[in-house]
Amino acid sequence: MLIGLNPILSPDLLFTLATMGHGDEIAVVDANFPGDSCGQRMIRLDGLSATAVVEAILTVMPLDDFVAEPAHAMEVVGNPDTVPEAVAEFQAIIDRTADHPVAIASLERFDFYARAREAYAIVQTGERRLYGNLILTKGVVRPSDG
Repeated sequence: MLIGLNPILSPDLLFTLATMGHGDEIAVVDANFPGDSCGQRMIRLDGLSATAVVEAILTVMPLDDFVAEPAHAMEVVGNPDTVPEAVAEFQAIIDRTADHPVAIASLERFDFYARAREAYAIVQTGERRLYGNLILTKGVVRPSDG
């Protein structure tokens, strides 16, 4: 047990976040996502929502401020302008929790899968809402950050 850390941050997830470098990406995905077939590193957090996991991650990981779009969601198939409930919640979490809030960019479904395959790790959650998937790019941890 540690003080001051969100308990969602399991030892495996903390290790993964700590070993990621600047520019590495982590995909937090829903229960329907093909995580095992996409991921080179997989962390399972069944029973937790993707939004809760993203919120916990953003308490310890900065977003990349060297790229225009450090957060990407999967767009709705056939209706790319729709903002799913989970994505709206992701945006609210980024707005209140991230070190530098940004608008979430969207990727077409198969582009999202391809990007997730290249991610440093995939965190498979128990999220049941459709399109509850988000890719985050890790930023620099500066000396003033701790």
